[in-house]
Amino acid sequence: MKKTDAPIEKTKTHSIRFEISSAFIFTLIMAFGFCLVINLFFMEQFYVQNKREAIIQAYRSIAQAISDGDITSEEFDVEITHICERYNIEMIVLDADSLTIKSSANNAEQLTKILWDNILDSDNNNDKEIIDIGEGYTLQIEKDRATGRKYLEMWGVVGAGNLILVRSTMESIKDSVSISNTFMAYVGVIAIVVGSVVILYISKKITDPIKRLYLISDKMKNLNFEAKYENTENYNNEIDILGQNMNELSETLEQTIKELKNANITLKQDIAQKEEIDEMRKEFLSNVSHELKTPIALIQGYAEGLREGINDDPESRDFYCDVIMDEASKMNMMVKKLLTLNQLEFGNEKANMDRFDIVEMVRNYIKSAELLARQKEATIQFDVEESIFVWGDEFKVEEVLQNYYSNALNHIDGEKIIEIKVVKLDNHARVSVFNTGKPIPKESIGHIWEKFYKVDKARTREYGGSGVGLSIVKAIMESMNQAYGVINYDNGVEFYFELETE
Repeated sequence: MKKTDAPIEKTKTHSIRFEISSAFIFTLIMAFGFCLVINLFFMEQFYVQNKREAIIQAYRSIAQAISDGDITSEEFDVEITHICERYNIEMIVLDADSLTIKSSANNAEQLTKILWDNILDSDNNNDKEIIDIGEGYTLQIEKDRATGRKYLEMWGVVGAGNLILVRSTMESIKDSVSISNTFMAYVGVIAIVVGSVVILYISKKITDPIKRLYLISDKMKNLNFEAKYENTENYNNEIDILGQNMNELSETLEQTIKELKNANITLKQDIAQKEEIDEMRKEFLSNVSHELKTPIALIQGYAEGLREGINDDPESRDFYCDVIMDEASKMNMMVKKLLTLNQLEFGNEKANMDRFDIVEMVRNYIKSAELLARQKEATIQFDVEESIFVWGDEFKVEEVLQNYYSNALNHIDGEKIIEIKVVKLDNHARVSVFNTGKPIPKESIGHIWEKFYKVDKARTREYGGSGVGLSIVKAIMESMNQAYGVINYDNGVEFYFELETE
């Protein structure tokens, strides 16, 4: 039973922009919340401490001025006025006769009363919260019974009986803290909104290159290397360097894959060529064994007849010897052609291109083969006089002509005419060999260039053909990358080949 793999679910991904923005906005909110909590719980204490230090500073400044005798000076007035206005402080200074020396408020009588109440009623602490008692001073928080307000006060006796009272309302502190917290809340909300917009914009600027890299890597995963990272902002940060590295990686992978594909194609071609060679070798051995079977059997039979003396008369012995020599000659010719074909097919013989007169070569060959034509009682027609120069391997071209010519002689019939033509066609010259006789059957046209293929096996055997000649023609013409072919006519067959003239 064939098992099937379960489908792989694609992992859900979250936008890095969303994650970065969420993290920064959350951090912004938490920071603001932390500041608000600190403000709510500790701002009032901070204000009280700050006010306390201001009151102590004012008290000590007054005490020092009294000690130095400068309390009525203009410089002291400027200093104490600045402190009182800055920290919302009320102060009064009395001499030993309870006369007002310095006051920062219009209600000097009320402050005088409060000061004497503190001095005379210092032991009654019902409405007072003593913070600190020092040498000659008391720092306390007192609640006004009439108004219900709380004050931070510092009073004492300085110098030669001078009385000092410095105080500030606690409600101003609470109001300041409340206003500060409210303002901070508004500012925080605005800061969060504005900060969120800025964070979203910045995160987009940061994550867009990362998103482009993600899309490029996704295409690279599918072996699509067309997408490239482009630096649109003209920056040169780590992301841009990563993008450039991915571009180089993409080009390297693309080149490597191309090389692998080319190597794979070459390997497949080599395997196919090896298989083809093995098939050709098997076919070759089969065909050779088949072709050699008959001559070897004849040679063996007639040789045994000679040895056993079947016919003792000289004429019979000569006949037996002629048959043996003829079959041996056919075997020798076939072996030579097979060796030639083998060298051509495996590229061991490369074409040696020269420029030569094809008309002169045809004319010379016809003269050399004149005896063969007379034996077949054939009429050779060739009436080209003008020289035509072509490019090709002259030796191999002559071998092609020889195969066409011998093939025409062996299949000639009827009027027994062989017509050879050389015709110029643009930048080519076509050489054709026509012989009268029977046309080639249609079913055989596509096979005549194959090794050992014979249209008429009986006739081929009669003239000693091996079925290799046209295969040699095919190999030679393809080695020179030139055209060749055959044309059937009602009264005969024409074989042709072409050569370049330029």
